Amino acid sequence: MTFSLIFLNLNFRILVVSIKVEAVLCRSAEYFESPAKKERSKKYRMKKIYYTSFNSKIGTIHVASTERGVCKIAIPAQTKKEFLLWMNRHTNGADLIESAARNRQVMDELNRYFERRLVKFHSGLDPIGTEFQLMVWKELKRIHYGSTISYKDLAKRIGKPGAFQAVGRANGSNPLPIVIPCHRVIGSDKKLIGYAAGLKTKEFLLRLEGAIPA
Repeated sequence: MTFSLIFLNLNFRILVVSIKVEAVLCRSAEYFESPAKKERSKKYRMKKIYYTSFNSKIGTIHVASTERGVCKIAIPAQTKKEFLLWMNRHTNGADLIESAARNRQVMDELNRYFERRLVKFHSGLDPIGTEFQLMVWKELKRIHYGSTISYKDLAKRIGKPGAFQAVGRANGSNPLPIVIPCHRVIGSDKKLIGYAAGLKTKEFLLRLEGAIPA
């Protein structure tokens, strides 16, 4: 009888310890969650995001905007299904509403850009990314129309000269291509490298801007 009581008491203590450990792990997971992810979830909780598609000189482009500005542009390499999956994955389940009217300005500006009638975009932007990515994308916007820089130059510009590989990854994650001109970043040897939409599209955009000979 004494042995049974000891055994039951031991099992009870093990159960209590297991529950406490699980609780600690849950709190730890919440604590160590990416601050950017927490902020993004807070930012887009219960928000409405308006999206649409339109035809351009490079093919079908999908765009989406919040009340603050354009948050996503998907150029032809990305399908509408992939575009919507990206939106669901990055906006914490915000309501997606189809609306061309809400994206009229950025569509008009993109069309004028393709017609060489616009060199600077004025649409409000609301990109979704980490603090580091946002810093890189902010610097990308400073690259002038018709010019190019290298990944190493971009890393130096943000004050992190040794982080050119991380800069390259942030460049490749840019959710607003063309408007945030990641296509203007090229290799140190002047070769066209690293463009999510494909090197032919990158070459087309740079030729359009006169950054490389037509």
